[in-house]
Amino acid sequence: MATLSIPFSQNGFSRRFFSAKHPPVIAPFSHSLAPISCSANRNGAEPRESLSPSKHIGSVACGLLAVWALTNTSPAFAANQRLPPLSTEPNRCERAFVGNTIGQANGVYDKPIDLRFCDYTNEKSQLKGKSLAAALMSEAKFDGADLSEVVMSKAYAVGASFKGVDFSNAVLDRVNFGKANLQGALFKNTVLSGSTFDDAELQDAVFEDTIIGYIDLQKLCVNPTISPEGRAELGCR
Repeated sequence: MATLSIPFSQNGFSRRFFSAKHPPVIAPFSHSLAPISCSANRNGAEPRESLSPSKHIGSVACGLLAVWALTNTSPAFAANQRLPPLSTEPNRCERAFVGNTIGQANGVYDKPIDLRFCDYTNEKSQLKGKSLAAALMSEAKFDGADLSEVVMSKAYAVGASFKGVDFSNAVLDRVNFGKANLQGALFKNTVLSGSTFDDAELQDAVFEDTIIGYIDLQKLCVNPTISPEGRAELGCR
């Protein structure tokens, strides 16, 4: 059994603000803190919370911790982590057409969106502009789909296929695209801050006016599958 604990303010959450012209500002926590503890068994049992200010806050916190464990650990450590069991919800793939509605920017959710192994090939209308924050997308297929204006903060898309996908004006920050197929994908005016593309296929991908940090750009430019045109658009050296 593994346990993770984080402190939460009894009077409010810490908030993080970002500006393109100014560095991130982190509002301090209140001096009065209440601990939240989340535990999970290796067999995929439901997490529990103790000493929580409220059950809802505890549930959201546990969800945030689960996503953080997948998106903020080293690749070697993350490789040894187990994903939650595949959802048995009958219409789990259709949940992408609704998305989630809380905490999109930070990938906080009350119930995870499990899209693993779902097929959205050539879906042109029902995914556009949806919030898929912290969605589990491993081995899903989005080839030819319109994902413009989607919010996919902290999504886990390892091994997924996004060939020819339109990501125009999308927010793809802190997405794990490891080993994903992104051939011919369109990243126009797309936020890519903090996202990783280890061993991803990026042949003929278009990077036009993408928003990406300098360190993230250096890591992306190492990918040998990016075309000369793509490297020029990104400003790779």
